Amino acid sequence: MSVELPEFEYPTGFCLFAGVDEVGRGPLVGAVVTAAVILDPNNPIEGLNDSKKLTEKKRLALLSEIQEKALAWSLGRCEAWEIDELNILQATMVAMQRAVAGLKVKPEFVLIDGNRTPELPMPSAAVVKGDLRVAEISAASIIAKVARDEEMKQLDAKYPMFGFAKHNGYPTKVHMQAIVDNDIAQMPELLAQYRKSYKPVKKVLGI
Repeated sequence: MSVELPEFEYPTGFCLFAGVDEVGRGPLVGAVVTAAVILDPNNPIEGLNDSKKLTEKKRLALLSEIQEKALAWSLGRCEAWEIDELNILQATMVAMQRAVAGLKVKPEFVLIDGNRTPELPMPSAAVVKGDLRVAEISAASIIAKVARDEEMKQLDAKYPMFGFAKHNGYPTKVHMQAIVDNDIAQMPELLAQYRKSYKPVKKVLGI
């Protein structure tokens, strides 16, 4: 049974809204990637939705349209070593700050997916299930997911025995077995991509 989400009411008194979302909090490997998007109200985009609910083909089609029609968009990220230093929550906040700072147009108000907001130089609000309710956040979720998935495909091309293109770095049984079978401790370049503060990685490495 699907639950009807409450319609989002934009804060009054503002014109330029940026939506921000993240991808990659749960994986064991790679960066947490964020995106910030300011859409053009005079140039709407049909079919925006939470990126996880769209096929890859649809995401790629919408990505091109977002990049073409948006007033501004930007990516932010925190690498695995930064996640280990900060913790994943703080690293996500920093990555969001970087995405907003990278916008070529300064938003008047920032809408963040979830229940927390990073410190920003303009007003902001957290929107639970924002990727389903706010077009700007949906657009950000699509940009961030396509970007991170592409990075996992590139990693997969270098290390095909790990299956990164299939599990995107999440701790699946196949991924965990591949870490053990291929001894990532002997692969310094790949090891640098792993989040060593995460319990499954600690266990495999004996940290």
